Amino acid sequence: MDTNNQAAMLQALMDRAEIEDLFVRYYSGLGGRAPEAFAKFFLKDAELDVNGIVGRGYEEITGIYRDVAVDKPNLTGTFRMILSNQVIKVTGNTATAQMMWTQTLNDTIKGPPRLIEQGMEYNRLVKTDGKWLIARRVVVADSGLPDMMDETYPARKDFKLADLK
Repeated sequence: MDTNNQAAMLQALMDRAEIEDLFVRYYSGLGGRAPEAFAKFFLKDAELDVNGIVGRGYEEITGIYRDVAVDKPNLTGTFRMILSNQVIKVTGNTATAQMMWTQTLNDTIKGPPRLIEQGMEYNRLVKTDGKWLIARRVVVADSGLPDMMDETYPARKDFKLADLK
């Protein structure tokens, strides 16, 4: 393998690690970060589709997070998100990523954790000025659907990364 191919492979691995870190930071804030904080993970003209509710740009994306926070029950305890089944493909300065997310809640230190919700997400990302940002994100719940999404929820069990445009 020549030096150029090795360098490209190494860069793709580093980019994949940066994308994984982006999603860990993103999901680490879901339990209490202000809705405005999520905009930094998206391009300015990004699109977020959460169970059929679609927002474009920082203001609308922030609005979705604000509305979901109001709609969800006020749970107490320690909130965690588990990311699994990740498939990330880097192609130069663009990438796709899909993963399963599982929300857990530890009500007390004595009891077992509870599963609160689970689903899949599909992302298209762009590397801009050396930083990976989300260009389009589609979230599809499998359980724990917020009430505000009852009318918009499209059961898209067959959604694929290839469906991102």
